[in-house]
Amino acid sequence: MKQIKPIPRISLVGAGPGDVELISVKGLNRLKKADVVLYDALVNEELLTYAPTAKKIFVGKRKGYKAYEQEQINQLLVDTANEFGHVVRLKGGDSFVFGRGMEEIQFAQQHAITTEVIPGISSSISVPALANIPVTHRGLSNSFVVLSATLADGSLNPELQKVISFNATIVILMGLSHMEQIAEIFLENLKPDIPVAVICNGSLPEQEIITGTIRTISQQYQKSGVQGPGVIVIGEVVGFAKEFNKQFTDSICLS
Repeated sequence: MKQIKPIPRISLVGAGPGDVELISVKGLNRLKKADVVLYDALVNEELLTYAPTAKKIFVGKRKGYKAYEQEQINQLLVDTANEFGHVVRLKGGDSFVFGRGMEEIQFAQQHAITTEVIPGISSSISVPALANIPVTHRGLSNSFVVLSATLADGSLNPELQKVISFNATIVILMGLSHMEQIAEIFLENLKPDIPVAVICNGSLPEQEIITGTIRTISQQYQKSGVQGPGVIVIGEVVGFAKEFNKQFTDSICLS
């Protein structure tokens, strides 16, 4: 009996910040019907249990380690779709926020493979929210800016210098290893007392929140010993964080 060749298609699914319940219903439905799942390092692996019969391939990248180069991931998407059918490309957060999702979609489309994009909840907004920090607040912050701390070559993002003059909340992703340099940029521009939060493992049970000011945050973060992916939030809205309020209260009590 002649075997029917599967119809290749790719669903690019944002998995959200980490908590499995923060994936969209649509994304979860695609995962349940996947023939193959290609997943990243920041994806909560508990989500893979929703695709019990699918072939799972880890293609994650972390600092100093890459399971696959980006070009290899692009090709693997096309190859597995052609061989198995429906591929779910599962990425942490939202695939279009520093996730290189469009590169993968374009490559698949160049090979005549049907694609769809299912947005995810970006850590740039959700992780601050889960720390009780709104990225905007009337009368305090009318806008917010999201930056990656580094460029593709690993150098510090020069746009960090530009956003200092903005009256906005500044959200920095992938910046924990550059905390000291980031703080120094603000200190050089005479902004030592701006509130800052470092939120690690956002949305997970092990979430940790460190608050301080530009003057103190680098030392506080190093002293904490906290590990894991994190989001840096700079701006007056950090004052809403319970940890920041507790720190302020404690300092009054000790003085």
